[in-house]
Amino acid sequence: MGRLFGTDGVRGVANADLTAELALGLSVAAAHVLAEAGTFEGHRPTAVVGRDPRASGEFLEAAVVAGLASAGVDVLRVGVLPTPAVAYLTGVLGADIGVMLSASHNAMPDNGVKFFARGGHKLADELEDRIETVYEQHRTGEPWNRPTGGGVGRVTDYTEGFERYVAHLIGVLPNRLDGLKVVLDEAHGAAARVSPEAFARAGAEVVTIGAEPDGLNINDGCGSTHLDLLRAAVVEHGADLGIAHDGDADRCLAVDAAGEEVDGDQILAVLALAMREAGRLRRNTVVGTVMSNLGFKTAMEREGIELVQTAVGDRYVLESMKAEGYALGGEQSGHVIVLDHATTGDGTLTGLMLAARVAATGRTLAELAGVMRRLPQVLVNVRDVDKSRVDTSAEVAAAVAEAERELGSTGRVLLRKSGTEPLVRVMVEAADIEQARAVAGQLADVVKSALG
Repeated sequence: MGRLFGTDGVRGVANADLTAELALGLSVAAAHVLAEAGTFEGHRPTAVVGRDPRASGEFLEAAVVAGLASAGVDVLRVGVLPTPAVAYLTGVLGADIGVMLSASHNAMPDNGVKFFARGGHKLADELEDRIETVYEQHRTGEPWNRPTGGGVGRVTDYTEGFERYVAHLIGVLPNRLDGLKVVLDEAHGAAARVSPEAFARAGAEVVTIGAEPDGLNINDGCGSTHLDLLRAAVVEHGADLGIAHDGDADRCLAVDAAGEEVDGDQILAVLALAMREAGRLRRNTVVGTVMSNLGFKTAMEREGIELVQTAVGDRYVLESMKAEGYALGGEQSGHVIVLDHATTGDGTLTGLMLAARVAATGRTLAELAGVMRRLPQVLVNVRDVDKSRVDTSAEVAAAVAEAERELGSTGRVLLRKSGTEPLVRVMVEAADIEQARAVAGQLADVVKSALG
């Protein structure tokens, strides 16, 4: 069996890859593994379970709740809330485990199961591996040791989750948003109620789009992966800025008053300067990934802020932040982590903090984002090649060296193996988009011929 857990839980097409049986079995296995690890010692265990609005989340939530309760875990069902809200509530309620049902920015037919440990932190890899092993043992015939009578878990609807999370968001904002007009694109997702409520309470005039989830329309032509509707709405309403979330609202992208995109790197740059000014940017460092735009790196160097770069994936950003005590990190995709206030990327919090900076400075978002010049970035996926040889091919190495000589200090080249497909990603940045395209095309041709 291939590894069920990816970088962000277990995902697949709901009712095909991710079935009710799998969701139930994984939940029972998680309860047993955490009990083995001593997490439940000395008390009756509790879980927080939430979901995004996908239709499949309804039956998958029922399966997860049944699995946990059958293993003797009391369940607090919080309903439709963002992933970071479930993580926050897991921590603040002192729960032993959190479960979020969502496939984030994926299309509606997909869904996923993501587990949080006590405190609202992502489960350690070794615990995920153990859950998978235990699940497989019992799937193939070994019976579970099941509690009976009063030992079974009880299930309660925890209706205060929405209010507690919104109050938390407002409570950590450095200043109010009075005088700002903001358009919010909620991707017909998990933040459709939370985000407009939080922005309005913080003092902003709010216009919402993509805030009418029906279980089928999540991420459909809207949200952080489709910014055209937001661009148009910001210009139409004369708003100061627009904020876009994905389906589970752990991401945030923005557009300025002219409808121009402000990506995750630019948001990180704005927040890094704001946090340094407030004395909250620990070790004067921000964490990005190897895909962070060269313009971001240049801007941080110019501002005297250290940039630490990790492998691609918010899990690696978070690992670096926790290990070294950094306060701010994230990815170009808009997955921004403010570790003082959240244990995971929080799109609503990020949007609020970005808007707060606009309100506090009186400067436009375009002016603030102008701290960095985003260099054109071209990404080419070279398919059906032997990706294992990309780091050892002399022909590829020579082509990369030649490309780097051509670009000089005003650009860069990055070749990455896909983690899931037989392809190599060729990324080229340059001051000029045509040069970036030309260099990327040449490199892609060499990779194809050398590794095909």
